[in-house]
Amino acid sequence: MPTRISDDGTPIVTFDSILEISPFTLFKRLKQGRTMLLVDVRDVPGSRTLEGSVVEPDPHWTPAEPEMEVVLFDDDGSVAVAAARRLQEAGYNGVKALFGGLDLYEFALDPQVVGEETYLVSAG
Repeated sequence: MPTRISDDGTPIVTFDSILEISPFTLFKRLKQGRTMLLVDVRDVPGSRTLEGSVVEPDPHWTPAEPEMEVVLFDDDGSVAVAAARRLQEAGYNGVKALFGGLDLYEFALDPQVVGEETYLVSAG
């Protein structure tokens, strides 16, 4: 989640559609049953995760295929964006980071609006 600071000190968060996927777009694809690999890139997995996700095996991990659809996530998106950028630069164009991480995903997907199934589950 690239952030820059304006001249008056206000943080400006920008969404990069090449590098990131929005929480609702990810939710919609999961709801449609689209096949993708969800990868938790946090150093220490937290108390919540995305259903069906795997923990990144190591920092040098790469997808099996360059065009494989992969969504990297962490708590706030910062680690995932850096990892997605590194992988895209290495030719893995199907990799994106979850914009805003699990924090924004959970906030954006109100179960009263989208239904009880949000694909966000307790870890462990």
